[in-house]
Amino acid sequence: MAPAQAAVRLDGVSQYFGDFPALAEVSLEVEAGQCLALIGRNGAGKTTLLRLVAGFARPARGRVAILGEDPRSEAARRRMGFIGHGAAVYDEFSGLENLELFGRLYGVREPRRAAAGWLERVGLAAARHAPVREYSRGMRQRLSLARAFLHDPALLLLDEPFTALDDRAVRILQSLLREALERGAAVLLSTHQLREALEPASRVALLERGRLAHLGARTPEMLADPGLLYARYGEGG
Repeated sequence: MAPAQAAVRLDGVSQYFGDFPALAEVSLEVEAGQCLALIGRNGAGKTTLLRLVAGFARPARGRVAILGEDPRSEAARRRMGFIGHGAAVYDEFSGLENLELFGRLYGVREPRRAAAGWLERVGLAAARHAPVREYSRGMRQRLSLARAFLHDPALLLLDEPFTALDDRAVRILQSLLREALERGAAVLLSTHQLREALEPASRVALLERGRLAHLGARTPEMLADPGLLYARYGEGG
């Protein structure tokens, strides 16, 4: 029997901004049902790596594959859910119209019904017909979570997902991540907030100045003392 295909695979990936190496020869895999926490200080290369996996850019060297496909392919994009630094929703549309639109783009069956169900799930049912420009920051955050999880993606790419989330949105995201992992989705979670990232993680990758300083299982010891990761594997550790 052939081995299962990795949800994410990077082989010798390098990326440059001018002459500056944002990533240098990074190789890693994320399997179905795994959450890989991508840890590193600001400027370590986390967002650059996520952008390559999401297909927003091509690597200067090496190869990135999503479920065996080019990340920029339609097949790969339909199986990804992405949360970045912005809400990535349309202000002039209502919450219901936003999710119905994304549902159609992702090929969700009965997209309007799915959209209504997700608005209920994230506590926005009462505001479903209001334009998003009238939403509070917390409401926009929750709508963004619904957008990313709407189509039950096989791969979730989360770039600093806990940053600026209110308490309610954090609880919703943690619940959605647990459910996604239980159904066999893969999660690549990039953050410098160690405790929130390590809790759902099964594996950990530490980036230091664009290089992979550590890749391995997330241990109970790390969860008890998140700073241990930097102390043991980081520069000067």
